[in-house]
Amino acid sequence: MRRVHYSWLIAAVGLVTLITSAGFRSTTGVLIVPLQNEFGWSRATIGFAIAINLVIYGLGGPFAAAFVERYGMRRVITVAVLGISVGAGLSTLMTAPWQLDVLWGVVNAAATGAISVPLGAMIANRWFVRRRGLVTGLLTASNATGQLVFLPLLAFIVTHWGWRYAAGTAAAVALVLVLPLVLLFIRDRPYDVGIAPFGGDVLEPPRAATGNPFASALRTLAAVRTSTPFWLLAGSFFICGASTNGLIGTHLIPAAMDHGFGEVAAASLLATIGLFDLVGTLCSGWLTDRYDPRLLLAWYYGLRGLSLLALPYAFGAPRFGLILFVVFYGLDWVATVPPTVALTAELFGRESVGVVFGWIFAAHMAGAAVAAWGAGAVRTWFGSYGWAFGTSGLLCLFAVGLVSQIARPVGQPALVPA
Repeated sequence: MRRVHYSWLIAAVGLVTLITSAGFRSTTGVLIVPLQNEFGWSRATIGFAIAINLVIYGLGGPFAAAFVERYGMRRVITVAVLGISVGAGLSTLMTAPWQLDVLWGVVNAAATGAISVPLGAMIANRWFVRRRGLVTGLLTASNATGQLVFLPLLAFIVTHWGWRYAAGTAAAVALVLVLPLVLLFIRDRPYDVGIAPFGGDVLEPPRAATGNPFASALRTLAAVRTSTPFWLLAGSFFICGASTNGLIGTHLIPAAMDHGFGEVAAASLLATIGLFDLVGTLCSGWLTDRYDPRLLLAWYYGLRGLSLLALPYAFGAPRFGLILFVVFYGLDWVATVPPTVALTAELFGRESVGVVFGWIFAAHMAGAAVAAWGAGAVRTWFGSYGWAFGTSGLLCLFAVGLVSQIARPVGQPALVPA
């Protein structure tokens, strides 16, 4: 039997790391109602902390990618895992909203932002030539898998022992499971272990990275700011974030509880969406290796918009309607990522995909932040989430028009400075 290529080991450890990071970040959805019940904080107050979390989480993408270029993948991930553990551990002591803003809005966001979708894009583009779209889909599916693994467990812990034990569990898993795997196996590039990327035959030495990582990330943004395809990708991904992490990822659990679901049952709805998203995102990665990414994005946004427009009716219908939404929406949850990463690599070059896609991902999380706060405010003002679901569905239909305007490059991709 042929020896397993080291690239697949990197992908496996990267997947575990991304799964746990996604699980830690999604803990906020489980904590909304317990924090409201214990401290009397409104959903708008808690939603504000989540909005801070989403903005900083998104901004972590381009800057973390620049730090990876400068200091290496293993160092950056190690510091991020330690940050997750410290932030989750200290949150068990909080008693005021500003502490929630700092620990979950800033510390948790900065740490998990360093271990997010842009990191998966960097692993796929550095370590793979063949199966790149499939690996991107696999690593992107970590967001759904993290929900599937952690949300029901954390909801069970919250129900039986309280939210502080859930936060403590996140801190312990980061230190005991994730950190040793990162230290033992993660390497920066194939060159570090003396091999070519999977499917390639050229052993490429790394580019020399010098200077301030913050300045490098900002220089990249300055270089692409005049690119129309960049803003079309960023605008569509803004809507993607608003219709996934910000709305459904944050507010589906409390919305389901408004309609009579228990906390574990409501968390299981979101986890089931994660299960179907795992299938949908893997299929999206496979399709991205074979078909025009723009066509795929148009289909994904259109179908997502229709499902969100139908969600208020699904809550009011027999349970079959909600199950149908979970399956339909789940297959589309983050299927947009593999084609968006593929277009980014085509337009701006494989070596630059980490930082450039990081900025596009920052737009995604800015949209999520707007939706996280906005949906909480809608619930506070009107007593239901109906207007939030409808508005998000219409925005997804608008995104279809955005992605249809993206022109694929002819010849060499645009050069982005190191």
